[in-house]
Amino acid sequence: MPLPFSSSEILRQLGLDALNAMQEETIAAYRKHRQLVLLSPTGSGKTLAYLLPLVEELSRNVSDATANSPSSSDSKWPQALVLVPSRELASQTVDVVRAMKCGLRAMACYGGRPAMDEHRTMREVQPHIIVATPGRAADHLRKDNFDGEAVTTLIIDEFDKSLELGFQDEMSAVLQLLPRVQRRFLLSATDSEQIPAFAGEGFFKLDFTDPADDVAEANDRLTLHLLRSPEKDKLKTLRDLLCHLGDESSMVFVNYRESVERVANYLRQEGFSVSAFHGGMEQRDRERALYRFAGGAALTLVSTDLAARGLDIDDVRHIIHYHLPQNADAFTHRNGRTARWDKEGEAWLILGPEEETTPDFASATPLPLNRLHTSAPVPKPRWTSLYIGKGRKDKINKVDIVGFLSKIGGLQREELGRVDVGDHWAYAAVARQRADEVLRRVKGMKIKGVKTLIEKAR
Repeated sequence: MPLPFSSSEILRQLGLDALNAMQEETIAAYRKHRQLVLLSPTGSGKTLAYLLPLVEELSRNVSDATANSPSSSDSKWPQALVLVPSRELASQTVDVVRAMKCGLRAMACYGGRPAMDEHRTMREVQPHIIVATPGRAADHLRKDNFDGEAVTTLIIDEFDKSLELGFQDEMSAVLQLLPRVQRRFLLSATDSEQIPAFAGEGFFKLDFTDPADDVAEANDRLTLHLLRSPEKDKLKTLRDLLCHLGDESSMVFVNYRESVERVANYLRQEGFSVSAFHGGMEQRDRERALYRFAGGAALTLVSTDLAARGLDIDDVRHIIHYHLPQNADAFTHRNGRTARWDKEGEAWLILGPEEETTPDFASATPLPLNRLHTSAPVPKPRWTSLYIGKGRKDKINKVDIVGFLSKIGGLQREELGRVDVGDHWAYAAVARQRADEVLRRVKGMKIKGVKTLIEKAR
């Protein structure tokens, strides 16, 4: 059967009314050029800008193949490989494909879990699109876990990251194992004069990073503040700032993994709901931290610059630079976590007594310390995240979980927030005041006849 494709229907599935100018121009360029580079600010919608024309093209190709050989399955897969720099971006990209309900199969591959399990899933799913980190993609290709000759479209998201030490070798290894690539599409949020040599030549470039109208509007939506800490240790100032901001969501950026743990532990001891996030954590812990923050159970996410790219979390109001970023690009990526699309946001730079000057790229409006409402109480989140130990592959979906928590857990619609379902797990945000009662009600109960662990996500 031909796969259905309707861009208007896909936008409706995603809850969007229309594409922005960058997305429309990118889609037109995708249809015209086989080698394409897109430079566009963080939060401008680059993921959808490449997924829509990719899905359109693959849907047509799969439909044509089925029409020519109705009895055959998709014997050669995947048709497209998307390379991304982080596990979280891989997972979120696949989630977007699934949310599009376009009929195409997509799968995320990344380190931190057994490649053998991924290979088993590949053979079962036979994905049209694989979204993978470079190292894991190279590993699967070397082991012939998927057919490199089947890949005709290569997309490299955040390609400027591939120029960093350690990524170039992995990227080069992947491309050498993809002999039949016909289309290459590179994307980045910041300008780069250098296209990685391994990607090829002859790229048509779309650059939306200049101070044009769209970028100026984005800058207008971001308010910058400078905050002075009277002490070299900024923890007390950070605490006062978070109390001042109340129950609005905040991302706190630091430069070191050890700093993430130190800052997060301090805030927890002070009574804040906090998620910690850095590259040294186990993948399961990173996922749980993100879902608690995205679901509103943690008002604050403390992270290294790992969270500055590839995370698509709605309604982040405040970006706090506890440590100054290393360069202008890092500053741009951090701030890009807020003021996304048509929303407004604020960025705060905390400077200690020895940090006399502000970098040129981080000019901000001075804000005296006494402007903060230091007597404000520690804010409490509206939601608590519940972890459910079953998911899609256990035949449990979002509707099942919503129905279970409503009927058995006794929750009203307004007491149930975001629900995310993975292969063998799910997270559900429930009203904080009802969480303990819900856990008592559902203890020992089955979802669709399946017994599972249900507990608070810590």
